[in-house]
Amino acid sequence: MSIPLRNSREVTIGKVKIGGKHRIAVQSMAATRTQDLEGTLRQIRILEKAGADLI
Repeated sequence: MSIPLRNSREVTIGKVKIGGKHRIAVQSMAATRTQDLEGTLRQIRILEKAGADLI
């Protein structure tokens, strides 16, 4: 099944391009307190391995 995409403007966030003809970017966020540096970094690594483009 093919879903038609609407035209959108391309934007760049860091090295990730969003919109235009680029693939859908997967976004997530850490669910830890910002003071918990080790826990936050651990979650970031897990999200990177899972394929998140933006954290």
